[in-house]
Amino acid sequence: MRRYLARRSPAEWAVRVALAAVAAVLGYYGITFSAAQAARKTDPVLAYRLAPYDGRNTAAYAASIVRNNPTLEDGRRAGDLARRALRQDPTAVAALSTLGLIADLRGDRADARRMFASAQALSRRSPSTQLWLIEDAVTRGSVREALRQYDITLRVFPSLEGMLYPVLASASDDPEIRHELVRTLAGKPMWGVNFITFMAGSDSDPQVTAALFVDLHRAGVAVPQAAVAGAVNALIAAGHFDAAWSYYAATHPGADRRRSRDPRFLAQAEAPSQLDWIALNDGGLTTSIQGGLFDFSVPASVGGPLLQQIQLLPPGTYRLIGHSIGLDLPAGASPYWMLSCRGGREIGRIEMPNSSVAKGTFTGTFSVPADCPSQLLLLNARPTDAISGIFGQIDRAELVPVS
Repeated sequence: MRRYLARRSPAEWAVRVALAAVAAVLGYYGITFSAAQAARKTDPVLAYRLAPYDGRNTAAYAASIVRNNPTLEDGRRAGDLARRALRQDPTAVAALSTLGLIADLRGDRADARRMFASAQALSRRSPSTQLWLIEDAVTRGSVREALRQYDITLRVFPSLEGMLYPVLASASDDPEIRHELVRTLAGKPMWGVNFITFMAGSDSDPQVTAALFVDLHRAGVAVPQAAVAGAVNALIAAGHFDAAWSYYAATHPGADRRRSRDPRFLAQAEAPSQLDWIALNDGGLTTSIQGGLFDFSVPASVGGPLLQQIQLLPPGTYRLIGHSIGLDLPAGASPYWMLSCRGGREIGRIEMPNSSVAKGTFTGTFSVPADCPSQLLLLNARPTDAISGIFGQIDRAELVPVS
């Protein structure tokens, strides 16, 4: 090894030393460049100090200066840095958006609009650019442009839905905005279903939600069943019974307010509203609606509600007609139907005979008073000492007006 090294000339040694120095310098710059990239989002000042030649670092530093209540001097300094960043890298989006903010601060809205439009043309992945363009469109009263920018922003930044959905939900009370929102949702954006679901479960006026959903139905936009149910339930909870029925009828062709719904248990709704049959399974009761049957099983000594459907019947007399299968209980132990007004005031009860009586048919009447705009039709099970408990099936149950 010593003989090999001894054969090296001074020139060769000089070249080797020079190459080693270059490698060291390149290694240093490589390390600082990587460190600057890592620090750019969390500490733009450090990133700029480590690699001031990188336009993205310069742009990030400029943006950090005007982020929180900048002074005029801050604006001038940030502007100089932003222009330097564009000379270093003409694609530095943060530099353009910073210049846009500075123009906006000095009241030059036209220049700000030009800068932000240029930033968006380069990339739609700048949240500050997108939010400014939304605000600008709203300020100008351009509803269509505002909805276009909402669409762009939510497609690229779904994480901003927590900020933007409530604003859209509230604004949809305006007919012009609702019209543009429906047009936007008709384009089936990726965020559309999530927004519709949010709208149904939000604190927005349920009448506004229903109006939007009706317009969506008319435009051929599918509203998830759970959202339909949520809107109907919210209207009922708020006491908007006429609006609840109008929306329900719009989404359930053939529905008649003077009759209960789905008499043969065929709807198979995955997310039923309170105007649909709801099988109840509390307290050890087992119930289900499947294949045109309501099936129930109740353990011994247990009672409680089995099945319910809210009604919005006009005042008048109504007959409950139904048919059971397999019900065989001692006298006084059979389930019964109860109709009550909103708030719990009972209108009447109808006992269910065993299925061997009248070939399983049961019937009875209720009189709905004028001061009872909403009613609850409920099937209840009585506790029994029978070891086998209570079980049976119902393949028909319907409330109809008595002519």
